[in-house]
Amino acid sequence: PSNIYHLFITYLQNGELLKHVGVSVYETILGLVIGTVLGILIAIALWWSEKLSKILDPFLVVLNALPKTALAPIIIVWAGAGISGIVVTAVTISVVVTILSAYNDFTNVDEEKVKMLKSFGAKKSQILFKLILPANIGNLINLTKINIGMAWVGVIVGEFLVSRYGIGYLIVYGSQVFKLDLVMMGVLVLAFCAWVMYEILNIIEKIYNSKISNSIKRCNFL
Repeated sequence: PSNIYHLFITYLQNGELLKHVGVSVYETILGLVIGTVLGILIAIALWWSEKLSKILDPFLVVLNALPKTALAPIIIVWAGAGISGIVVTAVTISVVVTILSAYNDFTNVDEEKVKMLKSFGAKKSQILFKLILPANIGNLINLTKINIGMAWVGVIVGEFLVSRYGIGYLIVYGSQVFKLDLVMMGVLVLAFCAWVMYEILNIIEKIYNSKISNSIKRCNFL
């Protein structure tokens, strides 16, 4: 532990640590945002079109079963080395789970509420924006929390393969030269970064929940 601490201070003072952390965090945020938004949009399309959902359902199940980390070298060859390949790897790992989870949440909204809106002549777009999405904000936040870990896995795997910067590069370099203090420092920094991102989402979730509870109190008061 003392060696890890001294190495951490050394890397922090010479600026190397911040450079590697900055690269990894940037790649992770890109992969997280793209994977989550793309997955939600595709899930909305599946909810919108029952025919499309029936066509794509078996393909999504197969894609979810594929070992995305094992396919990372092929993905990087297709997408290109560097940040683009690493981000695509992170997106690939998270997007299928996002689609399946979000689509399941959308279809499990109370059917009676959907029928009520339809009875008032609501269009499908109105049902989506007035009921489906608002009812699943909490689920989407929880899904994003899960995607944080998946995005980090994709980024670290990508950095293992092609990057010369990032936390993944520090870990794989340390293992190659048998500097286990460097490996453990990278792992601890990685855990801290993931925890910070998770806590930021927790704060957002608490703010959202407090607004919802205040709205309910105002309605009850009226």
